[in-house]
Amino acid sequence: MGKLPMRARLATTLGGAAGTMSRLAGRGDGSVIGGVIGLRLEPDLLALLSAGRQIVLVTGTNGKTTTTRLITAALGVLGQDVASNAFGANMEAGLAAALGKAPNAPLAVLEVDERYLPAVIKATRPRVVTLLNLSRDQMDRAAEIWLVARRWREALAGAQGCWVVANADDPLITWAACGAENVIWVAAGQRWQEDSWCCPQCGSHLLRDELGWRCGECSFRRPSTRWVLDGDRVIDSAGRVSDLSLSLPGRANRSNAVISLAVAEVFGVETAQALPRLRDVASVAGRYTRLARRGRQVRLLLAKNPAGWLEAFDVLDPSPAPVLLAVNARGPDGKDTSWLWDVDYRVLRGRPVLVSGERRLDLAVRLESDLVAFDLVEGVDEAVDQVEGHSLDVIANYTAFQQIRVALGRAE
Repeated sequence: MGKLPMRARLATTLGGAAGTMSRLAGRGDGSVIGGVIGLRLEPDLLALLSAGRQIVLVTGTNGKTTTTRLITAALGVLGQDVASNAFGANMEAGLAAALGKAPNAPLAVLEVDERYLPAVIKATRPRVVTLLNLSRDQMDRAAEIWLVARRWREALAGAQGCWVVANADDPLITWAACGAENVIWVAAGQRWQEDSWCCPQCGSHLLRDELGWRCGECSFRRPSTRWVLDGDRVIDSAGRVSDLSLSLPGRANRSNAVISLAVAEVFGVETAQALPRLRDVASVAGRYTRLARRGRQVRLLLAKNPAGWLEAFDVLDPSPAPVLLAVNARGPDGKDTSWLWDVDYRVLRGRPVLVSGERRLDLAVRLESDLVAFDLVEGVDEAVDQVEGHSLDVIANYTAFQQIRVALGRAE
């Protein structure tokens, strides 16, 4: 703080006070309002707070918050304070607030909204940029993903001295990362392929086989990788094989973990050092948490787009365990719910399905078309009362997830 200009120090102090008041008033966790006020007082606050730190930026359509948490855990091995926007406030105000809360932390791991990555790269001059995946999400706000990838590519081409850790199994991620000076390629997998049928280099059809993907017309193809996710194991850059054995469920989180280990290695943290820290992470901002409610265990899963729903289905308790689906369409969710038709809900046949949320009728129509039986409920408590057995999985998009989380009592 002492190295900041007076105006920036004042902005940080007043922003921090506003965040504290927000938390005390029960208006939220204060992870945005402090940054909003700080940036109004000092528009260059993010750049000023970033100076002198080693910064990791994490972006992608899905997995940002979890990967940010895992990288932060891995870098804890270094014994230094790590600033982070742990609750997912990933636009400029949230980033400034996170850095302002930890003014003396030499390291920072920051989740960044896809649309804001170029501006944040310019402001923070990161040591590492982490690219996870790219698929359609909130099209009314975030723009076409090919345009997003082009902007990333241009920004990374001008980021001198920056390392990029990128998922080589996603063609759009690969194309964006190819503009960077230094890239560490990770074979992290890509289950959702409906947004990557065409070559981002020439527009021709992409071909896939056991060796990965390649363009049928030009030279664009999957690069060789230094890190590999192999089932439940990771193969690191030295060829060593380690069991992941994560507390977090599902293949998507194993993918996030391997990418996190690759990032940690840039800072000199070896896989054997980082893995115990990653295994200790059992919940991220309430996701995957099991909470007791009226004699049953309720587990919260977040899914905001077709790719995210595919991964959420992967970690459901086996059928016939019940599931509650909740969908809203507020600003943070994207107001267009047509994406529901890109999700294959047939996997839910044969289990009790309950539907709630402000756009539950949209979801009900979609389920009927897939011949999935369901019941409409007003909220999570009505769902808990209706199901048999001892557990209920909940899959919800962003604001529906937050509403349910508040109803159950916020779990960190």
